[in-house]
Order: sequence, then C-alpha cells, then structure tokens
Amino acid sequence: MALLRLDKLTIRYPRQCQPVLRNVSLTLASGDRLALVGPSGCGKSTLARAVMGMLPRGSTGDGVLQVAGRDPRTLHPQHLRQHRGATVGLVFQDPMTRLNPLLTTWDHLLDLLSAHRPHWSRHRYREKAQSLLEQVDMPGRCLDQYPHQLSGGMRQRLGIALTMALEPSLVIADEPTTSLDVVVAAQVMTALSNLCNQQRAALLLITHDLALAGSWCLRMAVLSEGQLVETGPVQQLLATPQTPLTRALVAAARLKEGQSSPRRNSTRPLLQVTGLRCWHAQPSPWPWRSRWLRAVDGIDLNLEAGETIGVVGASGCGKSTLCHALAGLLPLRGGQVVLNGQAVLQRGGGQRHRQLRRSLQMVFQDPLACLNPAMTVEQALLDPLLIHGLASRRGGREKVLEVLAAVALTPPEDFLDRLPRQLSGGQQQRLAIARALILKPSVLLCDEPLAMLDAVTQKDMLELLQDLQHRLGLGVVFVTHDLGIAASFCHRVLVLDGGHVVEEGPGDALLAHPQARATRRLVAACPALPRPGTDQGTVAGLCFRG
Repeated sequence: MALLRLDKLTIRYPRQCQPVLRNVSLTLASGDRLALVGPSGCGKSTLARAVMGMLPRGSTGDGVLQVAGRDPRTLHPQHLRQHRGATVGLVFQDPMTRLNPLLTTWDHLLDLLSAHRPHWSRHRYREKAQSLLEQVDMPGRCLDQYPHQLSGGMRQRLGIALTMALEPSLVIADEPTTSLDVVVAAQVMTALSNLCNQQRAALLLITHDLALAGSWCLRMAVLSEGQLVETGPVQQLLATPQTPLTRALVAAARLKEGQSSPRRNSTRPLLQVTGLRCWHAQPSPWPWRSRWLRAVDGIDLNLEAGETIGVVGASGCGKSTLCHALAGLLPLRGGQVVLNGQAVLQRGGGQRHRQLRRSLQMVFQDPLACLNPAMTVEQALLDPLLIHGLASRRGGREKVLEVLAAVALTPPEDFLDRLPRQLSGGQQQRLAIARALILKPSVLLCDEPLAMLDAVTQKDMLELLQDLQHRLGLGVVFVTHDLGIAASFCHRVLVLDGGHVVEEGPGDALLAHPQARATRRLVAACPALPRPGTDQGTVAGLCFRG
C-alpha cells in the first residue's frame, strides 16, 4: 500500500472561486524521494498543508487524500495531533517560524517528546535529545542555547531534529535551504537525508531549486497553477523536459552553470572602499576588557559605474554586514567610503551627508521584512520621497507610476492600492527594487535578493537588474551565497571568509580554478543539475561539483 496517495485532489480556499490545486494525482512509498518543483504560487505549499491537515478553516476539496491509509481531513483533533509528527513531519522553510524564542533547544525537544511520549522518564528524554543532536551534527552545548544564539544552519538542524524526533513515516521539507549558503545547505540536506535513510521515511522535497532537487531525489513532479504538468525520474525530466514550464525551469537553472561572467569596459570610479572595518561588540567576562566579533575586518573594494561586483561566502563570513555597513545601517570601526569622489561620513554632515547616503540604496533578501504590511504600494513608494523632501504627496504620484513601470509592474495603476501580501514573491521583490530606485541612487546594494524566489523568477529579476543598470548606469554590489549566479551575473566576484577578501576575479575563473580554501568549499558544495548519462541509482546526494 502506498504511504501517500493523492488521486484527482482538488483544494479550494475560503472565499476563492478558483481551486488552488486541481486534479493532482501522485503516490509515495516508504523510502521514496520525490521533489515537488514549480514557480511561486503554483500550489506547492498548499499540497504540503493538505497532507499535514493544516488547511485554513473553511477550505473545501474533492478527490482522494490518504496518508498511511487515513484521510487527515476526516481525523478527530486528537488523532490529527498524532498525525502531525508521528505520521507526517514538516521541516519549515524558516525554522524561526517554528521555534519559540523563549525556549532553549532542550526545552523544545522536551516539550515535543513529553507531549507524544508521556510515559518516558526524564532521563530517557535527555538521552533521546542528545541522540537527535548527534544525528544532525549539533554539539551538545546547543542543548542549553536559545534560537537566537544558533546560526541559521543550526536552527535548521534543530528543526530537522524536531521533525524526526517521533520517527515519522513521511517527511515534508518545504524549501529547507532557501536562506542558507551552499555549504551549509549541503550539510543540512545530508543530515536530513541520513535520518530519512535510517528511519526508512519517505521524503517529499518542496523546492524551486532544480539542482537541489536533482541532487537529493530520484523522482520529480512539476506543478503549475495548481496542476501537475509533468512527473517522472529526475534524469529524464532534466534531460528531456516535455512541457514549456519544465523547459523554462531547466533553462533558468542551467543559465548559471554555463554562462560566463559578463565583460565590461572600464569607466570611472564610483564607489571606493578602503580598509573598511565593522566590528560587533560581544559580552565579556571582564568588564575592563572589550571583546569584538570582527565581522568585516579591512576590506578594500572599488566599484565603477555600470559595474556589478558579486560578494560570496559561507554564512557568517561578513557579506550582509558589509552591505549594511555601506548602507549606513551599522556603525563603522574604521576605514573610508568614498562615493563620487566625496567621503561618506559616519555621522553628521547635514544635508550633504543625507544626499550622499541617498545615493546608496539597499534591496533586502526578504521584501516583506522591509515593507510595511499596512502600507499600500503607493504609500510605500511615496514614503522615501516625502522623507527626503523630493516630492509632495500629490506630486509624487507620477514618480510612483514611473518607477512601477520601470520594474515591470504594469499597468502601474493596478498596483497602487495593493498591500504587499497581495503580491506574488516576484512582485514583492520588484516593489522592493522600485522603493530603492525611486530615490535615484548611484549604487544599489543587493543583499541576497533572489534567495526567496523560484528559478524562473530569479532569471526575470537578474534580467530586470541588468536592464536597469544599463539604462541608469548603476553600480551594483550583489551579495549572494550562490557562486554560480554570481559567476553568470557579475563582472567580478569577491570571496569573503572571516571578514576578509580571500580571493577575487571573474566568476567563471573562480568556478574553474578556485585557489582559496573558502572558494574551493563553495565550488564543491554548489549543487549542479545531473547530466545526461548519469546513473539514475546514484543521483541522490551525489550531484555536487567536485
């Protein structure tokens, strides 16, 4: 009997006429690994919620949905609680949405185990917790740490430990590596894969990353607008995609593998950074002695008009700190920043300082985190104009329409009254770019702007940024954990490690002949699409460079 069986499953959300899922049919047996891929908004997460029994109240559906022979839609609340965890486990995209900031790692594990295994002794709880941490490669000291004291990779490992604690038969991993660099992503996926193997659990991997799907799964299903448009072995779908969507996804994924770094004629210096230092104060047991985390420690960087510089590195290397420091969001410990021949002051400077800072604008990783959820699109774009006194509330409307058209949110009038949550992921990121551009900056600081987007939308965003750069002469500092994207999109790439630049050059040269240890680790951990002729039985977990 199939562990998961869907047959012509149709799901409708409350107050929506069109179904979110339409006639979806697929099966998973014990030990299977299936990747569910597709663009944003196609229904991937809705399918996961349906299997977990977590659909919004008032949702309706038709067709067959069975997990281990039972339909979660008909379960009594007490049985549904057992279903979530003991039968089906869910690894969230952002572990912080699951973790309680007031509980330590031990508290989280104890809370889960005591709720489902009330007859166990406290000693047995402790043994199980320590065993789970060992299985996901977390040191024992993490038991007494709070979520904010763990790195992103550690938090995701804890999420996996919580998911696997009750040894579920089916594990759903919903974009589990989106916010992680490729090195940590490979480690997290290895831990998850090993636990699934040990427990003979089936894995449903929901992702927009075809290379990740091809590296860890043997079968793939492509979802588009709520319908399954193509299913089959990973090798077959990647080598000979049949539908336009699958071909577009494969083409977008292969773009970063096969495209060389762009070339550019040298123009004029735009941004000059010398000896930049940004240190974070750390708690010290000795009040007379300061302790510092040297997140950025002596970085030199020169950016010319029309140039894109990629900044890559593992988590904690200083990428985002560099961006935030350049944007004036963090205090500097030392160094100099010169923009258009003028020093950007750390403090003071009055109107001249504000104008210089206005020329450095930032695009954040998560657009929803930088947009006010209560502001409409028009209000979000008018806000910076009003703050800097560049337009009146009435006169700024034309500038808002102009910048919306520039980022391809057309017709712009249709977007003015929408709230951020009423936009797709790609539209939210376009709005974030528009908000940065409306002040007409010289330099755009992009901090992981593609991490939350599917492969096709990523390609659209890169084309948009290139077009804007060519038309406006922007200099772009592009922070990413994906060396492949940096190599295809950026003129030069800087590799950071421990707050220092350890290697620099064209991205294709770094991919082909990495010199620094940090670069070699990034290249080796970067997942690549399986090529025609790969043995289907050895695809999962083996399709990494090097």
